[in-house]
This record gives sequence, C-alpha cells and structure tokens, in this order.
Amino acid sequence: MSRFFKKLKQFVTQEVAATTVEYAVMLMLIVGMCVTAIQLVGGPVQGFWSNNQEKIENAVKQGDE
Repeated sequence: MSRFFKKLKQFVTQEVAATTVEYAVMLMLIVGMCVTAIQLVGGPVQGFWSNNQEKIENAVKQGDE
C-alpha cells in the first residue's frame, strides 16, 4: 500500500497533475454552464413547441372537415 501512496505523491508533485486538475475544473465549469443554460431555455422552448403542436393539430382537424 505504501507503494501506491509513493506513486500518488509523485503524481501530485508533477506538473502533469496540476494540468489535469485545471482541465477537470474547466470541464466542471463548462458542464455547469451548459446545464444552467438548458434549464433556463428549456421552459420557453417547451412552451413554443407545445403551442405549435396545438396549432398543427387544429389545422389538421380543420382540413379533415
């Protein structure tokens, strides 16, 4: 087990580890912004498509008559 911690310590002290952490933080921020944007835009878009669906159904029903 001490070999594992020795390797872990080597990894953490290397510059590659810092770069990996930076990329992970950037990825988390990007994913968070995407989720927030989807939640903010989701409601109005759903209402838009729901409204269009009703209009299409009404137009089809009137065409059948």
